[in-house]
Amino acid sequence: MNKKELVGQIRRKRSFLCVGLDTDSAKIPHAITHDENAVFQFNKRIIDATAPYAVAYKPNTAFYENEGASGWVNLEKTIHYIKATYPEMLVIADAKRGDIGNTSGRYASAFFEQLKADAITVAPYMGYDSVEPFLGFEDKWVILLGLTSNTGSADFQHLKLENGNTLFEEVVRKACSWANSDQLMFVAGATQPAMIRKIRTIAPEYFFLVPGVGAQGGNLAEVAKAGFNTEVGLLVNASRSILYASNSADFAEAAAAEAKSLQKQMELLLIKNKLLS
Repeated sequence: MNKKELVGQIRRKRSFLCVGLDTDSAKIPHAITHDENAVFQFNKRIIDATAPYAVAYKPNTAFYENEGASGWVNLEKTIHYIKATYPEMLVIADAKRGDIGNTSGRYASAFFEQLKADAITVAPYMGYDSVEPFLGFEDKWVILLGLTSNTGSADFQHLKLENGNTLFEEVVRKACSWANSDQLMFVAGATQPAMIRKIRTIAPEYFFLVPGVGAQGGNLAEVAKAGFNTEVGLLVNASRSILYASNSADFAEAAAAEAKSLQKQMELLLIKNKLLS
């Protein structure tokens, strides 16, 4: 999926919602735990329920790798189902990979060629040669960890450098020279909207993947005010607040209601900011 297609879908659906598929097998409602493919069946019903309101899905690979071989099968089946049933959706493998160049090349092949994901999250700590292999795929995205929403982000990301910039600002500034906004996005945590504004100044044309709205307490209106650009430029992720909106047999309906509520809020913000008529 290219940037023009992503922006078009955002405008058609009047939404910039990304649904995080951080599916914890221990939290799947009892209504479907008897199914031997319970994780996939849960994901399938969540996807079908939320597809009218979302523009992207983001399976966090840790929740699948944790289950061993069966977990990887569930991840493959989930991505294949999205691509086959909702081909307009952006599929983000939230894998947070980052290693030396030849290893990164294998990771890129695994997620882009084997799993058919559209995007992957990548850690920038090892520098350009660890990121470059992910950039060699047409219409695929690298989503670089810029500023994360966890409390420990202060340990390194906010360190002041000799030039006066913080480390996260330097990462974003440097990465913008590696790839344009058709290939590269940045993670920018919703719990720090003032910092999102700083990143937007450095990277005005790039999309941001914003975790932390919902269960982590990020404010959607503040994120939009800080992060919107002329092409919207935001994918706001919600995971637990949608996945576990109900732990009963109506979990899919509850997920749909939560996703719809977020979409309606997003629509109003898009209109308010003159990004929709």
